[in-house]
Order: sequence, then structure tokens, then C-alpha cells
Amino acid sequence: MSINKMETQDLDLYYGSFQALKSVYLPILANKVTALIGPSGCGKSTFLKTLNRMNDLIEGTIVKGKVLLDGEEIYSPETDPVNLRKRIGMVFQKPNPFPMSIYDNVAYGPRAHGFKNKQELNELVEKSLKEAALWDEVSDRLSRSALQLSGGQQQRLVIARLLAVQPEVLLMDEPASALDPISTTKLEDLIIDLKKQYTIIIVTHNMQQAARISDYTAFFLNGEMIEYSFTKELFTSPQSKQTEDYVTGRFG
Repeated sequence: MSINKMETQDLDLYYGSFQALKSVYLPILANKVTALIGPSGCGKSTFLKTLNRMNDLIEGTIVKGKVLLDGEEIYSPETDPVNLRKRIGMVFQKPNPFPMSIYDNVAYGPRAHGFKNKQELNELVEKSLKEAALWDEVSDRLSRSALQLSGGQQQRLVIARLLAVQPEVLLMDEPASALDPISTTKLEDLIIDLKKQYTIIIVTHNMQQAARISDYTAFFLNGEMIEYSFTKELFTSPQSKQTEDYVTGRFG
């Protein structure tokens, strides 16, 4: 029986006077992959960013309702956003490795959090690269620049960099959109493997990808969460006409 790792209740988000999210209730189950689908501009990425308070960085943002992590409100004054983003990591569309060595990319977060022991750091870097399915490809060139890696390798390095700070939740905003088909397959295999240890929420414009890798899918439209269900059910027997129109390609 899965339990909710996160949950949003009556979540509204405004950028100034524009309402980008409208009363979103969504449970996010532990150790599952939840996909967010919908046409461009429907609120998927905005919703994703509310889950680790990335929207705090945008001026004029107002958030109402609740966002819970293990039952605790992440928008409470007691929550430290820096610590929150350590627990809830984020992967973006375009890989963004730091302009430093492969090793230093992965060691960056642990060092920032006070990790000093060289032997322990070596072990953590190796463990994180193995978890990100990259160790076998880079173990003999850890001192080389991360910018020399292919796009797919860079994206897995970014994931290794996140895993090194031992998060609980991984947010992914169209992580395969800049990758070729082979790299995309490797990334999808990795996501399926990672859910054994992490809770994953992925925004994707690729419905086949959502069908392949997610356990649950939520369909967003105009800032509203229209439907949420087991992925297979949502794609094969959607309850809403709007969902049906979207997944059958009538719009979007």
C-alpha cells in the first residue's frame, strides 16, 4: 500500500493578477512515478515548481492552499527553502552541468553541505554515478570537464549531482526533450529504476513517454487539474471528455 509522499490541497497560484493554477488537489504517492501532461501553458511546469518553492524566486508570486511533504506544510514560515530543495531536487529540460570536472559536479552539493572526508566523498560520488547509470561510462575520466559529455550523459550527470545530496523527491521538467532517442531510452530506464528509492514527478509533452514510465498521470488544462488516475486507465478509459480529446490527439 503506497502512501502520499506529497499532496497539494486547493492549490492556487497567481503571478500578479494572473491565476496560473486553480484549486489543484493532487496526491503524489511515495516510490511511484507521477506524470503531468497537458498542452503548453496549461500549468504543468508551474505546478512542478510549487513543489519545491522554485516559484518563490519569481516576483509577484502568490501561493494559496496547501503543499504537504510527509504531511507537513512546505510553505509554512518554519520551512527553510534551501533545506527543502535538498529534499526535493529538480532536473530541467536542458542539462545544466557546472563548468568543472565530472567529479566536482557530483561532489559540489555534499561539499556545500559540509562534507569534508575525502574517502567518504569518493564513495558518495561513485554511488551517485552508479545510481544515475553513468559510472561505467565515466569512471576512467572523472577529472575531465563535464561539458565534454554528450547531452544524454550530461542529463544523467545532473541527476547524479542531485542524488549526491540524498533527496527524497525528484522533480523532472521534460528531462528528455533535448535528448536523442537512444539517450531518452536510457533516461527512461533510469527513471523506472530510481523509483525504488525516490518519489518522482515528471512533466512531459510526450504522451507515449508518460504511458511507458509513469504509474499515475494527471492531465492539466488552463491551470486546472482535469483528471488524475492510474496511467493505463487515464489513457485507455478517461473519465473526462477534455482528457479524451487530448490523449486521442484532437487538440494540444
